[in-house]
Amino acid sequence: MKNLNQFKFHIAEKELYYQGEIIVKYSIEYPEIISSPYEHGTEVFNYENRKLALQLKEFIEGELYHQAKETYEYNKVHGYPIMIYELMRECKITYNFQNLISLYCDEYIFTGGAHGNTLRKSQTWNLAIGNQIPLKAFFEGNEYYQLDIIKQINEQIAKQIEEENDIYFPDYCQLALETFRLENYYLTQKGIVIFFQQYDIAPYSSEIMTFLLKNNLKIK
Repeated sequence: MKNLNQFKFHIAEKELYYQGEIIVKYSIEYPEIISSPYEHGTEVFNYENRKLALQLKEFIEGELYHQAKETYEYNKVHGYPIMIYELMRECKITYNFQNLISLYCDEYIFTGGAHGNTLRKSQTWNLAIGNQIPLKAFFEGNEYYQLDIIKQINEQIAKQIEEENDIYFPDYCQLALETFRLENYYLTQKGIVIFFQQYDIAPYSSEIMTFLLKNNLKIK
């Protein structure tokens, strides 16, 4: 499989201080296409991903820093240990062939408690036109594709449970229907992967659950 599009990853990282102590630290990774025959699509892709990274940086240095400062002052008054807020973003290219690019970025955030939480965000691009592709584009002629996807997911979960891999909430069927999001997908060489966020259909220990769809999809 020939990759026409070459990437590099940038990382913006920083430690933020308050009264001489670190209260926030972050590392934001984001992709950039450095070589591609699809000039317009490359320009749009790079612009959007720089913008997302900048928006996340502004959130951390604004709202998150303010929250961390309040927590610092509260902990100081009550004699609690100083806690450092963290946000780490890592990205992975899952599909890169001709005009199609697919990736996801995991954003881990810690603001106290027993552990942090991770939020996954994905993108699938058609660089030839410079647009992101909706999931329905891969199911042309199937107006019931969402129901078909949920059915496949529930069947895969049921099979895992039969194999004594019971890592889901008891009402996973209803939860899968309620928490399924059209934007939560990415491409791989094997096909389309649907993912659910932490706590959507399974406990935290199960992390982010993924399901490879069985269909006649031919990615070109």
